[in-house]
Amino acid sequence: MSANTDRYETAVARYFDAWNAGGPEELAKAVAAAWSEDGGYTDPLVDVSGHEGIAAVIAAAHEQFPGFVFRPGGSVDGHHDTARFSWELVSEADGSAPVAGFDVITLDEDGRIRSVLGFLDRVPAGA
Repeated sequence: MSANTDRYETAVARYFDAWNAGGPEELAKAVAAAWSEDGGYTDPLVDVSGHEGIAAVIAAAHEQFPGFVFRPGGSVDGHHDTARFSWELVSEADGSAPVAGFDVITLDEDGRIRSVLGFLDRVPAGA
């Protein structure tokens, strides 16, 4: 594994730490660790920038899907300052995964996320 591959894996691990953070304080710390100060997150439903905006999107996802965790759906692929990976939102109760997607991230020189472009591959009916 090259140093670059480690860089992508580390960034994506921090990303999942943020999406799976427990409470507001843990979430704020995890978002700050994963994203640059002016980092952003964009998917078909939201377009936000800054740590507070990103934390609010993550908190809203937890409210909509209580008892679910975000899990990677395979390996991370990257080049230069860009990486891509798939994910699923999985029920801890029954293992179902009603939501799945694919994200492309760009990193800053410190290895923190500058931007996320998210795509939703599977969403529940009516969501």
